[in-house]
Amino acid sequence: MEAPSIVVDHLVLTTFLASLFASLFLYLFSQRRRSKENSKRSERTQRRIDKTLTVKSGDGVGVDIIIVGAGVAGAALAHTLGKEGRRVHVIERDLTEPDRIVGELLQPGGYLKLIELGLEDCVKEIDAQRVLGYALFKDGKHTKLSYPLDQFDSDVAGRSFHNGRFVQRMREKASTLPNVRMEQGTVTSLVEENGIIKGVQYKTKDGQELKSFAPLTIVCDGCFSNLRRSLCKPKVEVPSNFVGLVLENCELPFPNHGHVVLGDPSPILFYPISSSEVRCLVDVPGSKLPSLASGEMATYLKTMVAPQVPPQIRDAFISAVEKGNIRTMPNRSMPADPIPTPGALLLGDAFNMRHPLTGGGMTVALSDIVILRNLLHPLTNLTDKESLSKYIESFYTLRKPVASTINTLAGALYKVFLASPDDARSEMRRACFDYLSLGGVCSSGPVALLSGLNPRPMSLVLHFFAVAIFGVGRLLVPLPSVKRLWLGARLISSASGIIFPIIKAEGVRQMFFPRTIPAIYRAPPTPALKISQV
Repeated sequence: MEAPSIVVDHLVLTTFLASLFASLFLYLFSQRRRSKENSKRSERTQRRIDKTLTVKSGDGVGVDIIIVGAGVAGAALAHTLGKEGRRVHVIERDLTEPDRIVGELLQPGGYLKLIELGLEDCVKEIDAQRVLGYALFKDGKHTKLSYPLDQFDSDVAGRSFHNGRFVQRMREKASTLPNVRMEQGTVTSLVEENGIIKGVQYKTKDGQELKSFAPLTIVCDGCFSNLRRSLCKPKVEVPSNFVGLVLENCELPFPNHGHVVLGDPSPILFYPISSSEVRCLVDVPGSKLPSLASGEMATYLKTMVAPQVPPQIRDAFISAVEKGNIRTMPNRSMPADPIPTPGALLLGDAFNMRHPLTGGGMTVALSDIVILRNLLHPLTNLTDKESLSKYIESFYTLRKPVASTINTLAGALYKVFLASPDDARSEMRRACFDYLSLGGVCSSGPVALLSGLNPRPMSLVLHFFAVAIFGVGRLLVPLPSVKRLWLGARLISSASGIIFPIIKAEGVRQMFFPRTIPAIYRAPPTPALKISQV
C-alpha cells in the first residue's frame, strides 16, 4: 500500500524541480536578453552624448562658450556669462597677477557698468582710489574739471588701482562659479570647419596640445592678439609710447583727481594707483624712444620732462627716475572693423583700441559686455548657428554709439593736446584749455563725454566744434584782421582734419544712425542707471 504513495511523491517532487529549473532558465534567459537590450540602448545613448560633447568640448566637459584671454574683458565676461547659466571655458596664457602700466583708471561710466555686472566689489580690498575728476595744467596755469556726479549715488566715481590686482579679483570671482572653468594655456589657432569657428586649439601649461569645442568662441586676448586677423581687418597705428614711472609717498596738487600736463611735445599724466603710489605716464610721440640701457631715457626725463612737472611733485618725479624702474608701452589705436564669422566674436583690445590718454578702454570693454549679455540672454540655443550669427552682427551695431564716442574723443583729444609748430594747431590747443576753464556746460559737457557718463556722438561733435568756434571768436576780438581771419579759417580746417578722419574710420552710419542698420535684438534701457543728459 505504501509503494503507490512513494511513486506519487517522487512524481510531485520531479515535477516541482523541473518547473523550478524551467522558471529559473526562462528568468535567466529573459534577463540576459533584457541586459543586451539595455546595453544596446546605453551604447546608443552614450553615442549621442559623446556626439554632443564632441560638438561642445574636446575634453569631455560640456561647454557653451570658450573665452580666449582672462584680462579685464575676459574675466568680466566669464563671470557675467557664468551668472547667466552658460558653461564657460576660459583659456588664459598666464594666470599669475599681471603687471602693466595701463588699464589702471576706470572712468565713472565704466564703474556704472561694473555695478550693472555685479562686479563692483572687485575694486574693494585692492587699495583702489576714488577719482572725482581731472586737473589740467598748461603754461603755469591750471583748472580743475569735476565729473558731473550729482545725480548718482555717492559711491559712483572713477577708480584707479593696480591693474593686476583688479584683474586677479575678477578672475577669482569668475572661478567661484561652478560652471566656469579657468585654465592656463596658450591658444594657438581657431578650429574652423566650412567657414564656421568650432572652437580652439591650445597648448596647456604642461605642453599638451588639446582642442576645445563650443558653439561660440569669444576672443579677447588683448592688444597683442594673434587671433584677430581671421575675425577682423586690423589697422593698428602706434602714434606714441607711454613711459611709466611710480612716484612714492607724494601728494598730488588735487587729491582724488587725475592730472594732465599739456607738456611739450605731448601730455604727461599723473593719477593715484594706491594710497601711497602715483602713476606717471609720459607720452613720447612717434615709434622711436630714447634708450633705456644707455641712460638716454633718464636724461630725457630729467632735463626735458621734469621742468614741466608741477612743482609739488617734481622732486618725487626725479626720485622715481633715479630709482630706474622705468617701463615703456606702445600706445595702439585700432578702429573696430569686424569680419562677421559664424561661431566667433571679438572683444576688448583684441577688437578695438584707442589712445589710452582718456582712460576709456575698460569702459568700452565693460559696456560691450553688458550689451552682449543682454543680447544673448533670450538666445537659449547657441547651437543654432544662423540665429547666433545674426545676434553677433547685432552686437557690432549696438556697441557703436558708446564705443565710437569714447574712441573718437580719445583720438581727437590726443591730437589737440600735442604741441605743434603750426599756429592753427597751437591756437586750437589754447582754445581747448580755455574753453574747459570756463566752467559750467563748457566743462561738464566734455567731462561727461570723457567719463563715459554721456556717450553720445552728437554731443562730442558739438563740443569739439564749439571749442574751434570759441578759438575763432577769440581771434576776431577786439578787431578782426585778414591775418586773424585766415588763422581762424585754418583753425576750423585743422579741427575738421582731426575729427572727421576718426569718425570716418569708426563708421558714420554706425556711429550716428545705428537705428538704420538692422539688428535682431536691441538691448532694453536699464532704468536703474540714469545716463547724464549733459
